[in-house]
Amino acid sequence: MELDDKLCLCFHVTKRKVVNFLKVNRVRRASQLSECYGAGTGCGWCRPFLVRLFEASENQQADDLPTADQYAQDRASYVRSGQGKPPSGASPLPDEA
Repeated sequence: MELDDKLCLCFHVTKRKVVNFLKVNRVRRASQLSECYGAGTGCGWCRPFLVRLFEASENQQADDLPTADQYAQDRASYVRSGQGKPPSGASPLPDEA
């Protein structure tokens, strides 16, 4: 995933915004990332990925996020299986493959 790809597809929060939020704010818990434009408070899909970014920043390591296309496809499967409901205004789900 590139810096300008959306990490939270519900609230259109890019990876860059989250990375900068981590750098600028003294985030002590991954749950505080919800203060970054509401990231993680929609369908819930991005929460584990927010935790990964938080842990990578804590350990000064590279993150291991999937490509933006794979990420969007996996989120679509997550939502279609009934595990999360995006709010109105969220990025639309890609067509089923």
